[in-house]
Amino acid sequence: MQHLLKLGDLTPTEIEEILNLADQLKYEQKHGIEHHYLKGKTLGMIFQKSSTRTRVSFETGMFHLGGQALFLSSRDLQIGRGEPVEDTARVLSRYLDGIMIRTFEQSEVEALAEYGSIPIINGLTDYCHPCQVLADLMTIREYKGSLAGLKMTFIGDGNNMANSLIVGAVKCGMEMAVACPDNYKPDAEICKWAAENGKFTCCDDIELCVKDADVVVTDVWASMGQEDEKAEREKAFKNFQINEQFMSLAKPDAMVLHCLPAHRGEEITAETFEKHAAEIFDEAENRLHAQKAVLVLTMGDKK
Repeated sequence: MQHLLKLGDLTPTEIEEILNLADQLKYEQKHGIEHHYLKGKTLGMIFQKSSTRTRVSFETGMFHLGGQALFLSSRDLQIGRGEPVEDTARVLSRYLDGIMIRTFEQSEVEALAEYGSIPIINGLTDYCHPCQVLADLMTIREYKGSLAGLKMTFIGDGNNMANSLIVGAVKCGMEMAVACPDNYKPDAEICKWAAENGKFTCCDDIELCVKDADVVVTDVWASMGQEDEKAEREKAFKNFQINEQFMSLAKPDAMVLHCLPAHRGEEITAETFEKHAAEIFDEAENRLHAQKAVLVLTMGDKK
């Protein structure tokens, strides 16, 4: 695996390879087994969007793997003052062994990969969030034993999370349903691909989408950069909430996942969040293990 730009670039076999390695690395960490697969290697972490989980998990992951991570905010780089991303890619490729970038435009991630000569990992864009969804798939597999044949339902904004969940679910043989308002649907091309390659539903009927679900997922109503739309989005999404009423329609042992941060009382009730807190925080922890697997498979000898 050369890069992780989006889940659509990966085969089902490659996704399974990442998840299997993530399981192995998690086991080794829990049992005090060193795994310095990236000894002496350096990851540059470019942040044009703030983060808690992405920064801490990547930085800690590189330490566990025997390497070093460098935090590079847009305020610290010339890219924040107008240097073309193409030039940044070529310069940083001379210094680093890999780059993780968390930014707005997917085109910026793609340009780093095109003009650089080192692995590029997408830590989040407005288009997709592959690292988070790999952690989600890892968590579901831990709880359910396998992925194929399960039904996943996403309730809320058809954003980067929805886009990546759709791709990840379909590639892993899961049924995927998205409940969202008409004006907030996921990417049209991704929806078209999903309908052609798997069992996929996207509509505003929450009850239909959540019925018999094995996994129910949500995200905030207004993501970073959409703060000025908050009032409008609260009105549009007021019924698109994970709560006990809708969870009663899912399977009795259904999981709930949330990429965090969670706004209790908006996209999820406090009651439902706390009832499923173990799953949600296992999901958050698995960001570390899934991303370590991506780092090893892109930057290490296992690629």
